[in-house]
Amino acid sequence: MTVTRTLAGYEFDDDASRIDRDVIWNFMSEHAYWGRWRSREIVEVQIDGAWRVVGAYHSASGDMVGFARALSDGVSLAYLADVFVDFPHRGKGVGVSLVAAMIEDGGGADFRWMLHTVDGHELYAKFGFTTPEHNKYMERAERRADST
Repeated sequence: MTVTRTLAGYEFDDDASRIDRDVIWNFMSEHAYWGRWRSREIVEVQIDGAWRVVGAYHSASGDMVGFARALSDGVSLAYLADVFVDFPHRGKGVGVSLVAAMIEDGGGADFRWMLHTVDGHELYAKFGFTTPEHNKYMERAERRADST
């Protein structure tokens, strides 16, 4: 399924064959505070294993300027990961549209969505994400010393 969501100057597409893996690798390895420990091979495996990926593309050039991936059981649960918008395209609504394309368009609109973020609370609150009740949520932290 291809997402047809658009925003002035941008389009959002879940066609995995359109994803620019070099753009993803460059951002993940240079700017993603949450994933710089990953090797290119690990990033490739994560992209290939994703339930769904969505790219944000500049309409005029066709260049990929944002990305999101999700893991899911395909029925009721999904985890949103590796959401980013390249710096020159921030502040234009691209992030909001990218997250909307991922969680509202397609087969996961009724799922329970989860994510981790250090700095995106305001963005994700627009889609109903809240801090869970502590008595309902448990997490085992990564063991990798250099992960964030």
